[in-house]
Amino acid sequence: MKIDPSLKNLDALFPGNFTEDQKARAKTLFLKNLSAEAHRFYGGKMQTLPKCGIYGLAWFNVWYTPGVSQISTTIRDDNDASFALSNRGNLVAVVSDSTRVLGDGDCTPPGGLGVMEGKAMIMKYLGGVDAVALCVDSKGPDGKSNPDKIIDFVKMVQPSFGAINLEDISQPNCFKVLDELREACDIPVWHDDAQGTACVTLAGLINALKLAGKKLGDARIVLLGAGASNTTIARLILADGGDPAKMVVFDSKGSLHAGRDDIKGDKRNYRKWELCERTNPGRAPSIAEALKGADVLIALSTPGPDTVKREWIRSMAEKSIVFVCANPVPEIWPYAAKEAGAFIVATGRGDFPNQVNNSVCFPGILKGALLVRARKITDGMAIRCAHSIAEFSEKRGIQPDNIIATMEEAEVFVQEAADVAIQAIKEGVARVTLSWEEVYHRAKADIAAARAVVEDMKKLGHIKDPPPQLLETALQKAIDAVK
Repeated sequence: MKIDPSLKNLDALFPGNFTEDQKARAKTLFLKNLSAEAHRFYGGKMQTLPKCGIYGLAWFNVWYTPGVSQISTTIRDDNDASFALSNRGNLVAVVSDSTRVLGDGDCTPPGGLGVMEGKAMIMKYLGGVDAVALCVDSKGPDGKSNPDKIIDFVKMVQPSFGAINLEDISQPNCFKVLDELREACDIPVWHDDAQGTACVTLAGLINALKLAGKKLGDARIVLLGAGASNTTIARLILADGGDPAKMVVFDSKGSLHAGRDDIKGDKRNYRKWELCERTNPGRAPSIAEALKGADVLIALSTPGPDTVKREWIRSMAEKSIVFVCANPVPEIWPYAAKEAGAFIVATGRGDFPNQVNNSVCFPGILKGALLVRARKITDGMAIRCAHSIAEFSEKRGIQPDNIIATMEEAEVFVQEAADVAIQAIKEGVARVTLSWEEVYHRAKADIAAARAVVEDMKKLGHIKDPPPQLLETALQKAIDAVK
């Protein structure tokens, strides 16, 4: 069968005698194989292009010296003018030390470039935001990653950017880096693994609970994994009305509770200790026990597919909600979770129903923050973004296999941007005041323009189509490996 370049017919490409498990494994291998070949074919994903006209080489006297001197002195006298007179107002730095890249762990500083370029591409195509990947070496003389080096680096580069997107920084360093930079910097510092994942997870949970006929404050919620993502997810859920007495969080050593002296004694783990103090008063002895009668499981832990057991899901409450969002392989395959009785299953992947992935969040929230030149992204802005996604999705219709908007729905990013911008203005962290309609129309125009540029470059041949053989080879390799 011919492979559609859009990959929409992917599920139909595998042999008919493959089991569901074989199909899921083959799909993962195909996407990895294709990723390697496509990146090599294009030489990466991003490039730099002018946004202004060059009407003759004499215009370099305008865009560069001597004319540009006027720009330098204007910004010297008013630093905030840099947002309007340069690309700073629409430019994000995607900063990582690559110490926790997806499910692959420490990949060395340049090993994170594929992910960081991916973030930059998504920001541009979905949010109309320019971004640049900056992978840095955070190791000190002892060979260990030093969060202070990342903090100092971001402080030094912040005059060039309108916002900073932190990515793939291992815990506990990620907590210190985010919390210190949020206060020290005069532009938004956003940790997408933590805040972005928390935002979209809360959005998905809001709608999943509606479909299940349950309320957030009544739900028994178990979180498997206590890294940057799940600790922030827990914090936002509690801030939005979740009951801490009905929440249990697990790390690799067991459940978090007030008796965990190993966490209390390490000041770097202050975010985990906050959850120890607030949640799990019954001190659940195991994940299996905690899930008995639970309404929700949110797993961001060890990639599966056997991290979460079928019997755990069978023991959950009626109309249970299971979010298994480890990358690149969820903690349990969605079909297996459904067979075990889950009412709603979500993953972080776009090739399964219900993708709960921060890509539905960060392009919109960053666009909204940039348009009002926000000084930070607050938890209130993140919670507003979650409700914006949930409201948009509910209005267009939600079902158990379609709980939130996907990346294909461009309008969701526009609405997020407008809602977040207004929240920033309400909280007093915006430099400029715009109406909801002004943000909406500017975001909509910028996103449409970004997509149009990509399509125009494809039509003109500046972006070439991948050869069919490239896709076919990646598919055959996957099938052969799984047979």
